[in-house]
Amino acid sequence: MTGEKFQKMYLEMVLNNQARYKQDYHKTVERVADSTAIYKDKPVPFLYNPMFFSKEEEEDFRWIGSMMMEIGDKVTDRYIHDSVFRKKFGFPDFIEEMILRENKYDIHVPIGRFDVFYKDKENFKFCELNTDGSSAMNEDNTIGSILLRSRAMEDFGREHSIRNPELIKSWVEESIKIFKKWDKTEKNPNIAIVDFVESGTSTEFKLFKEAYEAAGYNCIIADPRDLEYRDGSLYHKEYKIDLVYRRIVTFELIEKHEQVSDFISAYMDDAVCVVGTIRSQVVHNKIFFRILHDQDTVEGLNEEQREFIRQHVPFTGLFRGDKKVFDEVFYNKDKYIIKPLDMNASQGVFAGRDFGKEEWEDILEDAFNTDYIYQEFVDPYEREYVVFEDGQFKSRKLGSIIGIFIYNKEYKGLYTRLGAESIISGVTEYYTVPNIIVET
Repeated sequence: MTGEKFQKMYLEMVLNNQARYKQDYHKTVERVADSTAIYKDKPVPFLYNPMFFSKEEEEDFRWIGSMMMEIGDKVTDRYIHDSVFRKKFGFPDFIEEMILRENKYDIHVPIGRFDVFYKDKENFKFCELNTDGSSAMNEDNTIGSILLRSRAMEDFGREHSIRNPELIKSWVEESIKIFKKWDKTEKNPNIAIVDFVESGTSTEFKLFKEAYEAAGYNCIIADPRDLEYRDGSLYHKEYKIDLVYRRIVTFELIEKHEQVSDFISAYMDDAVCVVGTIRSQVVHNKIFFRILHDQDTVEGLNEEQREFIRQHVPFTGLFRGDKKVFDEVFYNKDKYIIKPLDMNASQGVFAGRDFGKEEWEDILEDAFNTDYIYQEFVDPYEREYVVFEDGQFKSRKLGSIIGIFIYNKEYKGLYTRLGAESIISGVTEYYTVPNIIVET
């Protein structure tokens, strides 16, 4: 049985028993409002309806993540060893130097969230790869734990074995394994979760800090501007840091690199274990999808990997150069979406089908010959979900985007956003729903 069939069963159960679940719905809303599921100082919007997947579909995600990791590793290896190939990416010199610095734990992408539009193993396409400050574990697990205690999910759970994959403690375990590869001694590392204070997800950071401490480690949350490199080690005041859980995104590191010279120097001297390294930028930057479609790139891949790219990586091009490129995107606006090469939270992302011709032309003129890509537009796959409107439960068709979390090269869980618009993100009307794996 598929997750979509479990979804229909849940939908019918709630819609046919409105009186049983209405009061519990309001209690669930209060629980989320009082929880750590906070985004931009507001409770994360959610539904009284998780995203259901079968065990077999979970294996699909495991396979999707593994395939993309293998491809990403091969392309990163090529970047490291081929100076001509490196030029395709156009990274600043100091970022290139940080990427080329030898990685003692020998994992290019220690943590990532691969976002896909998924229907089944044959029908899915990637949206983007987040390997740089990957986030939203807290949203899934916090809302998941609350929803599993709801009356509707308790009723559903009497008929099915269900679970919400854990994402916080499992990262603590995997990051320590990575550190043990970097430092062969048996010492317990002092840990710092590092991000710019104005950009960090403070509630999520606190949960990770508590999880590290519960596992027996010292842990602080620190702004990279407050770190000092002295006597061959990285410090926050008098706290010596052994392991940095990096949540700084690279585009911000580029913007503010002059303010964090001590952090960069410690990184380059290998004076501290940074998880993950800047090497993950090779896969994270949106130019990666364009490069995957280059003939000289696929020559280094096997046939299965080439077919995987042909079927599941959307066509991507740089939005610059010849006027033919501009005209292609302008006159075929419903076919394309444009995105900055390296921003997060869907900032600056525009889908042609959302705009009239004049407005679309203005957007394209602003973006042309800047750091933008154009990409094949992919319609999100839709299901019917339970929504609460006008005092009652109703069904509503919504599209989904699924984030596949990969820790230390292994699948760990999922993050799902739902929406009715072309772009499903925090800058549009969206819902976060926890992911429930139905075992039986």
